[in-house]
Amino acid sequence: MKLQLKFKILIALGLIIILVVILKPSDNGAPYDPYFRKVNEELRLNGPGRPVLVLDCDRLDRNLEIMMNYLKPPLSFRLVVKSLPSLPLMRYILQKTGSRKVMVFHQPDMNLLARSGLRDVDMLLGKPMPINAVREFYREKTPGDFHPSQQVQWLIDTPERLNQYLQFARERGEVLRINIEIDVGLHRGGVDTLATLEKMLAVLAARKRHLRFSGFMGYEAHIAAVPVVFADKREAIRSALNDVLGKYRAFVNYGKERYPELFQGELTLNAGGSTTYVLYKDQDLINDIALGSAIVKPMGFDTVLLEDHIPALFIATPVLKKMKGTTIPFIEGASPLFSLWNPNKQNTYFIYGGGWLAQPFAPAGLESNALYGFSTNQAFINGSDRTDAGVDDYIFFRPTQSERIMQEFGDLLILRNKRIVDSWPVFPTE
Repeated sequence: MKLQLKFKILIALGLIIILVVILKPSDNGAPYDPYFRKVNEELRLNGPGRPVLVLDCDRLDRNLEIMMNYLKPPLSFRLVVKSLPSLPLMRYILQKTGSRKVMVFHQPDMNLLARSGLRDVDMLLGKPMPINAVREFYREKTPGDFHPSQQVQWLIDTPERLNQYLQFARERGEVLRINIEIDVGLHRGGVDTLATLEKMLAVLAARKRHLRFSGFMGYEAHIAAVPVVFADKREAIRSALNDVLGKYRAFVNYGKERYPELFQGELTLNAGGSTTYVLYKDQDLINDIALGSAIVKPMGFDTVLLEDHIPALFIATPVLKKMKGTTIPFIEGASPLFSLWNPNKQNTYFIYGGGWLAQPFAPAGLESNALYGFSTNQAFINGSDRTDAGVDDYIFFRPTQSERIMQEFGDLLILRNKRIVDSWPVFPTE
């Protein structure tokens, strides 16, 4: 009996040891890689000593080159404004790509562009605007070289909204270009039946004095998230795209057959997005591809179709304080246990700011501490001894998205060859 008991105890101890080995966190820390070591040195010497958004134009150029290898004529590139809300950045990208097309999602952005040096752009709305937003756009529009009747494509999703726009055009004596949103599977709105399309095309055909049909927009971001069990992810996405193109083509063909006069000349047949644009290279239907975030590749765009793109946008913020171990208020006595169990808690860094839609990225192995809590003033971050960052070094975060976060830090800090060469203003926040 005693031998059996000892044997059971030994087995239990062995299992505990195995569980500890399996469950104990490994050390994920590492010093700065060569790229971030150079950028950190530059920021320590010439940075502003506060959180900044850093844009690496060398990496940006690489992503643009990859993008344009896919978007060759007859495909055209349309820049999504909300994803990259900076006029100098937009000018740079449009000049590099030779495009004058943008997609706009916000009425104040429309007016800003209409007043800017980008007055010759073609604007396609990325979502249907309430009629009061249309009124506000015209109310704020200043006289100049921007001509909405030639340069704005209003997105219309229902016959009811189309009639509102028609009434507005009559009141003002305006001509409105109308692009019809179609539901190709995302189910976020838009025309989903040929009967509804018929009603809208009939109005457009009868009211050419005030309304001009300019094309279709069918957004299909859902296909990048197609569920996969056993199939290859890329093949599943391509199959989902074929379904989208089939639905899209049905709307186009119906319109051409019923109202051929509306389909004369070049129309905008828009689709795509940052997560799907690479799929459109060899099809013969879509001619207008909108994307923005893929150009700087935030974390939310780490997808199988964007493997060739590299991150070009980072939050960089200084370390204010570095402390040994992890000490949490009210449980100070347990502090040694944290780093004993988890080597990634061997050091504590208090950084300037925090609470962003972003994750620590460099140096490697840094992690936030849920026990200490959330702070937008001095965030609490842990790292192992291998992390080897100190006070006044910069911690780099990757944003989960580019839109909105680009307007939280003031001017963008522009890098060339890992050196600060400029700063570019961003759109104001309302």
